[in-house]
Amino acid sequence: MEFDYVIVGGGSAGCVLAARLSEDPDTSVCLVEAGGGGRDIFIRAPALVATMVSGRPKINNWAFQTEPQPELNGRRGFQPRGKTLGGSSAINAMLYVRGHKADYDEWAALGCDGWDWASVLPYFRRSERFAGGADALHGDAGPLQVGPQSAPRKISHAFLEACESLQIRKTDDFNGDRQEGAGFYHVTQFQDGPQKGERCSAAAAYLFPAMGRPNLTVLTRALTEKVLLEDGRATGVQIKRRGRLEGLKARREVILSAGAFGSPQLLMLSGIGPAVELAAQGIPVLHDAPGVGQNLQDHLDYVLSYRSRRRDVVGLNPRGLARLGKAGLRWRKTGQGLFASPMAESGAFLRSDPGLDRPDLQIHFVIGIVDEHMRKLHLSDGYSCHICVLRPESTGHVGLQSANPAAPPRIDPAFLSDRRDLEALMRGARIMEQIMEADALTPWRGAQLYAHDGSDAALEADIRARADTIYHPVGTCRMGADSDSVVDIEARVRGVDGLRVVDASIMPKLIGGNTNAPTMMMAEKVADLIQPGLRPMPS
Repeated sequence: MEFDYVIVGGGSAGCVLAARLSEDPDTSVCLVEAGGGGRDIFIRAPALVATMVSGRPKINNWAFQTEPQPELNGRRGFQPRGKTLGGSSAINAMLYVRGHKADYDEWAALGCDGWDWASVLPYFRRSERFAGGADALHGDAGPLQVGPQSAPRKISHAFLEACESLQIRKTDDFNGDRQEGAGFYHVTQFQDGPQKGERCSAAAAYLFPAMGRPNLTVLTRALTEKVLLEDGRATGVQIKRRGRLEGLKARREVILSAGAFGSPQLLMLSGIGPAVELAAQGIPVLHDAPGVGQNLQDHLDYVLSYRSRRRDVVGLNPRGLARLGKAGLRWRKTGQGLFASPMAESGAFLRSDPGLDRPDLQIHFVIGIVDEHMRKLHLSDGYSCHICVLRPESTGHVGLQSANPAAPPRIDPAFLSDRRDLEALMRGARIMEQIMEADALTPWRGAQLYAHDGSDAALEADIRARADTIYHPVGTCRMGADSDSVVDIEARVRGVDGLRVVDASIMPKLIGGNTNAPTMMMAEKVADLIQPGLRPMPS
């Protein structure tokens, strides 16, 4: 089969690109996804994210593991990533967060001209159909439905009261004029119509409405094994589908959108990457690119969990499961209630030091107990509070464990390898402890899981024993203007014609927030770079 563009990976970026590029009826597009169709009830019902994120069983989830982390007591971390149309936007908490505007100005200062805040804002607005209507910061005509939650739990309101008691100001919109403060998260969720209350993944927003186009082909359960190269140019990909190898030709470009782990892995499997890494797996070096797989950055997350004295939270005991069952029936009828909840309903962006120019800490407040990514279950009704350092100094890498395309990549985030990250996380944990002990949460506060004596030594030990990712890996195919960057500022792979990477892997630096919305923005922008002038900018 032959197409103008072959896109590998049907996640947040791939869905956007497939939909946008196929808007031109004279352009043929093929999207290749290793997972399934992205329409099942586990994806559509927001509360059922808990059944997918653990990877037990592997429902729509690659369920990767990291290398042992020396600074986390030698533990292997867990890295859930979406394996379905919609990618990780199909298994996340639906939180719509853009990051701080200074993050993008920093990208530009690092050499990524055209990626400053003023330049990327129009693409955020183009992507968005905001329930509050259009303004200078929001769009109301895009495919991605974004809006406030329908009815956050009382405990989530109490969390905001707890923050207010500590002089943490309330903010109504983390994507508004002021990110800093405490508030309710906006969510990527259908706000009206027959899908009201369902998850609005990148697939549901962009791809599914476009799948009737005759110039768009979508292949699922198809594993891409390598990019095919001829005379320094990408000419297509080799895939394995239904147990058979197939070749897909790309007349114009191959675009990798397989994520911060999948895209560098696929480049290396194709002979593009660090020569030493490729030689170790017996892969011929077609293009020595030392930066491939380097610069891995992620948000390390530390959690406090509590049993609840009140039952208006999530629990896995018989009463709690009965409540969930009733909530599921209500959701099917109205699109509202507990089943429509992102679970991480409220949160905050804070500064660990008042001298900083922007928040360096993020809190997610969750209406259930989350322990080891839901891999360790507790029957009690409960709640959790998570904190992460937004701009870690520690960087890791992604490599190959095997030349077998079906083998998982070797992932080493190098968490806490820079001592400054531990120090910032401990400062943040102390703030989180104060919030959790505030009077507003007293009606719910039961026993704390993993309680310790409160000393700095005990806190550090608890972080090293339990902290892990909150699912925002980026940077492994870094974008830049320098010769060491993997892709240029138009996402084209240096040294190989006809090949781009468009996903979170090209972020030069991790942004201060959740990464799903920025990834879709990046795909919107690159679609315009590929097809300039096709789509007018939003007014």
